[in-house]
Amino acid sequence: MFFLFSASLSAQKVEFIKLNQNIKDKFSRTKSLTLIDNRADKNIGTANYKGDDVQVKFSNENVKNYVESWFAEDNKTKGSNDITVLIEEIKISEFKNTGITKAKIKVSSFINRNGKYYFINRYNNALDYNSKTTPNIPREIAYSISQIFSTLINDSYSHIAMSTPILDEQLNNYEVIVGNNLKFVNTKELIGGVYKDFRTFSMQKPEPEYHIDKNKKGKVVGVKNREDLSISGEELFGYVEEGKFYRLTPVGFLEMMKDDKGFYIVSSRLELFPPQNASGAMIGGMAGGLVGALIGAAIDSGKSAKRQNDAGLSNIYIDQLTGSYIFD
Repeated sequence: MFFLFSASLSAQKVEFIKLNQNIKDKFSRTKSLTLIDNRADKNIGTANYKGDDVQVKFSNENVKNYVESWFAEDNKTKGSNDITVLIEEIKISEFKNTGITKAKIKVSSFINRNGKYYFINRYNNALDYNSKTTPNIPREIAYSISQIFSTLINDSYSHIAMSTPILDEQLNNYEVIVGNNLKFVNTKELIGGVYKDFRTFSMQKPEPEYHIDKNKKGKVVGVKNREDLSISGEELFGYVEEGKFYRLTPVGFLEMMKDDKGFYIVSSRLELFPPQNASGAMIGGMAGGLVGALIGAAIDSGKSAKRQNDAGLSNIYIDQLTGSYIFD
């Protein structure tokens, strides 16, 4: 009986997370990449495929060695920057009564200078997979995790770090430390004007060259520069008027409000990430360009005014460190 039980365990199917994308720092600015795995539970979990529970795991379960070797292999020419990647959570949850599988992933990056960490960027979200539309969920999860790591690392080479220093012993509490120093979070009144990106909004530095454009009814229809030329949606984050912030989305400018949980807009995953672009946009959003392009295309083509009645609107909260949407 023990032999049969052992055999059944060894026969469990596995989908491996393969870190094989190119993470070469094209400008050779980075000297080292160190990984810290702070997950309380290193077991990622299982997802069902054709009736079998398939375990999702890294090809090399020594994740620290796996990631650091990956960086070293792709970066023979070294620079002077020391980057640290912090894994906080990678966990799969299955909801078999609905056919939905979620993968919660939280991975952050920092630059290490003189023994202090400075936050660069992070991925902090849950990806949804529907068994009716995703043939092989374990494979999709493994691929998405690999994409998230490569996108975050590649972006971290050139992404400007925040200025708040974090001591080594404070790293687990970085979110609170950095958040306490964000101007847009702590200011009594937001500064009016147009913001090109989340970084300028977080520092409350509107673009002096831009102004909102309204029609005869007083509705905001776009943004123009000093030459009165329209600005593409790809170059916009939102605007503040009369102390209220309106964020650009694929369905137009939506007011960003605040409660005791943080900042949010009333929308849905369906509105913010249309099905044909959803997973790629949520991953590519770390680098900023992909989501901006999707929004810009919608705004510039005049499709932004239409909202779907069946979109299932709710409060979608904003990651105060990155400006990304957070889905549970």
